[in-house]
Amino acid sequence: MTIKQKYDLWVNEPKMPDYLKEELLKMDNTQMEEAFIKDLEFGTGGLRGIIGAGTNRMNVFTVRKTSLGFANYLALDPKNKKKGIAIAHDNRHFSTEFAKEVAEVFANQGFKVYLFKELRPTPMLSFAIRYYGCAGGVMLTASHNPKEYNGYKVYNASGSQLNLKESDLCIAEVNKVKDMFNIETAKDSKLIVPVLEEVEAAYFEKVKKIQINETSKSANILYSPLHGTGLTVVPRLLEEMGYNVLVYNPHAFVDPDFSNTKNANPESPEAWQGMAEVALNHDVDAIILTDPDTDRTGISVRDGNNYVLLNGNQGAALTVYYLLSQRKANKKLEKNGYVYSTIVTSDLIGEIGKSFGQNSVRVLTGFKFIGEQALKIEGKAKFQFGCEEAIGSVIEDFVRDKDGVQQTLMYAEIASWLKDKGMTFIDYLHEIYEKYGYYLEYTHNLVLTGLDGAQKIIEIMDYVRANGITLKDYKLVKYEDYKESKVYFPGGKTEVLDMYQSNVLKFYFDNKMWVIFRPSGTEPKLKIYFSVVEKSQHDAEEVLNKVVREVLEFTNKI
Repeated sequence: MTIKQKYDLWVNEPKMPDYLKEELLKMDNTQMEEAFIKDLEFGTGGLRGIIGAGTNRMNVFTVRKTSLGFANYLALDPKNKKKGIAIAHDNRHFSTEFAKEVAEVFANQGFKVYLFKELRPTPMLSFAIRYYGCAGGVMLTASHNPKEYNGYKVYNASGSQLNLKESDLCIAEVNKVKDMFNIETAKDSKLIVPVLEEVEAAYFEKVKKIQINETSKSANILYSPLHGTGLTVVPRLLEEMGYNVLVYNPHAFVDPDFSNTKNANPESPEAWQGMAEVALNHDVDAIILTDPDTDRTGISVRDGNNYVLLNGNQGAALTVYYLLSQRKANKKLEKNGYVYSTIVTSDLIGEIGKSFGQNSVRVLTGFKFIGEQALKIEGKAKFQFGCEEAIGSVIEDFVRDKDGVQQTLMYAEIASWLKDKGMTFIDYLHEIYEKYGYYLEYTHNLVLTGLDGAQKIIEIMDYVRANGITLKDYKLVKYEDYKESKVYFPGGKTEVLDMYQSNVLKFYFDNKMWVIFRPSGTEPKLKIYFSVVEKSQHDAEEVLNKVVREVLEFTNKI
């Protein structure tokens, strides 16, 4: 079917809501092509796209189609209907409506549905799946994407996002759904059970138990939910645990338009604008932001009269070092546990893990791969920590996804523990660097939107895959092509790369430096990752800046 034929089918559909019909009638040729060029695809974070009319957009019809396909996939095991499914949503436009649509599609297929009555964080949905013994779950969220987006995260019975095999089987069922306009729903079904208070109380009880040290809790915390779900739980949790928490007032209301922030991503400095002045006025030790669905956590720490925004690698290094060293100090560190990180995360995380007698395992980007590993060691070994460089982590695996609630509570504990010792986060970070080396990382996001942008990303990846990269002062040791499942060495030697296939290229150089090219699975961008390690911060910064300039000059010529 051509793009025009798809468009005509939609614009002439009798069941088309007025707001979507109006959008369709206003489309020019470019907008039509982008809305109908393909079906919205699963990426590293499930389904995610711009809200609007079309097969390549998030709307009531694509949500129903995906829900029916997911229901049919789960129904391949007849017992799953009785086990049911858990559904939650964030603060975004149409999230509440989409959650209701998902519930009604599943109920019509005979599934018991545990539907959250109000918006709540993604990690609570992950927890609810195992709490209720569900066959799976759905979270309506686009995480940290701009306000124009929404998304559909799909979970398995372990509380983790679907692994690659499960995703393929689910997608196959979704693709079998040919008529998205006549999918039956069961409105007001008795199979739909509203939930909230009981599962939230159970989740809070688990989160509170991650505490390691009893501190004075004297640190002052400024917290922002960025207009999202964190507002419903994080301030209350910190107060119940006895911490001094101040909620940043401009962000302290639920808002799908993110009106008082220029960016809903805590990794972006724009998200932090206006907070440092408030923090100084209240003698704040750490500013903590969670993204709209509260699965990712950013932290900005006090350094004199300034606040320093830590990147995801630094935050993870501080956390895993604190967890392992303090578990050891309290004689609670289990041997041969596991620390998980992704292939784009700093090597420092793994080095810290190994120094405390833990197994350090690297997985592909996407927290579903960490969740998959957590399931494999369940009942066999201790899950110590899991993280990715994009400010996502989980401390205890009663949640099998990123958990910004756990991480926020742990940051509050670390802040108070350091304050009791007369130290700052910066002091602690340098203590780690002095012990393990000065690891510095940088991620360059090459944003390329629209169809032309998507094609440009393909061209760059194809060129780099065919020609590799060279650096003036450093020797290539090897490179890994995750799409081809091969490791290539200078001179022609190759090895099999024992990991899932993915469109990623990783180049290793002789000073423990690496450079990675990876298209984002959830956003229109090519991500280029850099990591260096040197004996001093000055040397690390100098090398990193030099290499970034050289690689970006190379990329810009493609």
